Amino acid sequence: MSTPLISVVDDDASVRAATGNLLKSRGYVVQIFASAEALLRSPQLNEISCVITDVQMSAMSGLELLAQMRTRGYEAPFIFITAFPSERVRTSALEAGAIGFLAKPFGGQELLKCLDNALKAYSARGGI
Repeated sequence: MSTPLISVVDDDASVRAATGNLLKSRGYVVQIFASAEALLRSPQLNEISCVITDVQMSAMSGLELLAQMRTRGYEAPFIFITAFPSERVRTSALEAGAIGFLAKPFGGQELLKCLDNALKAYSARGGI
C-alpha cells in the first residue's frame, strides 16, 4: 500500500502550516491549498486519499468543495474543521458524507484519530 496523500484546504495560512507539519511528521504525503478552487485544479485529484478542509472559506466553502468533488466522481473522504462550530453545520457536513467534523482549535491526536478512521473506511471501500 502506498503512502496516503492528504490534501489540506484552509484559507488560514497558520492552520495550513500547522496541520501540514503535523501530518508530515507522521509520515503522510501532504498537499496544502489556500482555497477549494486550488484543490480542484490539482493534477493529483485522482491520488487524494483524504481531504481536510475548513468549512468557511471566502470563495467556495468546504461543503461546496465536497459537492464538487462528488459531482466529478471523486470519493476521497472529507474531514471538516471550523472555527465556527454549530450543530446545523455539523449535521450538514455529516449528511453530505463527511467522515469527521472538528472545531478549531483541535488537538493533534483528535485529528490523527479522525484521519485514521477516514483512511480505514476509504480503504475498506477500495479507495487506497
